[in-house]
Amino acid sequence: MDAKVLKKVYAKVEGYRDEMISLQEKLTAIPALSPVNDGEGETKKAAFFKGWLESSKIFDRIDQYDSPDGRVPSGARPNLVAIMKGKSSSRRIWAMGHLDIVPPGDLKKWTSDPYKVKIEGGKLYGRGVEDNQHGIVTPLFAAKALRELQIVPPFDIGLILVADEETGSEHGIQFLLQKHGDLFQKNDFIVVPDAGAPDGTMIEVAEKSIFWLKIETKGKQCHASTPKQGINAHRAAAHLITKIDKLYRLFPQKNKVFDPPISTFEPTKKEANVPNINTIPGDDVIYIDMRILPEIKVDDVYDAIKGMIKEIEEKFGVKITTDAAQREDAAPATPPDAPVVLALSAAIKAVYRVKAKPKGIGGGTVAAFFRRHGFGAVVWSKIDEVAHQPNEYTIIENMVGDAKVFANLFLQE
Repeated sequence: MDAKVLKKVYAKVEGYRDEMISLQEKLTAIPALSPVNDGEGETKKAAFFKGWLESSKIFDRIDQYDSPDGRVPSGARPNLVAIMKGKSSSRRIWAMGHLDIVPPGDLKKWTSDPYKVKIEGGKLYGRGVEDNQHGIVTPLFAAKALRELQIVPPFDIGLILVADEETGSEHGIQFLLQKHGDLFQKNDFIVVPDAGAPDGTMIEVAEKSIFWLKIETKGKQCHASTPKQGINAHRAAAHLITKIDKLYRLFPQKNKVFDPPISTFEPTKKEANVPNINTIPGDDVIYIDMRILPEIKVDDVYDAIKGMIKEIEEKFGVKITTDAAQREDAAPATPPDAPVVLALSAAIKAVYRVKAKPKGIGGGTVAAFFRRHGFGAVVWSKIDEVAHQPNEYTIIENMVGDAKVFANLFLQE
């Protein structure tokens, strides 16, 4: 990579601060809420963005892929794909962002209008400025710098702007992968700038399986003064919780890519049983949140729990049923030494002078959809992770820095 060329590109990116802020202001003013959140979808925001892209002439091709959805006025959820031609099409360097946002929530907790960007202390405040407009403007202005400097990148550059990320991705990246999977090649670099760390050192390459289990225990209700006339479902459920704690010993595997490096099995929510103190509950409902390392089969954990349930049923005379409130088996991990990881790490080091590390997380990201289709994808941004919070913000300096990282990545041979 020519150092002089890179210096010119960085300088160009530095000059885009005001344009980045302006685009953030325009995007924030167009709420794109899912019909699940009583919104009209992403049509208006996509239309604005498509017009902006066309007038900017950054990309050689801009296509729109609509996923039919009768719940929104337009009847469809739009997905935009923009391509800048490189010297070779043997690989594409993709950056994927999402157009939709979550509702602002309680407006009393905001210090400003969530749909009007406030600039204060080097930060932009507003709903969507971090999640995920930060991840849209950074690769976009990196590509803009190359175009305006008339630099042809070694490989094609692709920008994907999807719908429906916040509510399941059925009409977003899942739709594109299922209906238009030929857009992607196995050796493509795919970066999803939708999560990260404040110091920019986390490159997410793997996720744990997510297994939320609802457990309902049925006994027999009676007066608390005559407990032998009933069967205390709450007592049985409490004993089951202590048994489930044994999962930590049954599945002690460790994976240093993750933090924490172990599977977690935690009792969390409990539904109300009886309204008064002097009643033995005949029904009790608890939930277990499990984040399971990819190398452990979820079914093996489930079988262990079923064995514990059988023991409790026999000991207390209760009937216990289970239901998966959520289950997402882990997608195959992107190898920590995958070419996209190494290339992105080099770009981060060149810009931020820090050593980025591949890591796994306990939550889920849309990168998992790529991984399940056999594409190595990573998630990265330098952000404070304030998504979905009141007074969501992004740091202007990080927008500029991340754009430089993408420019570096786009120029790597």
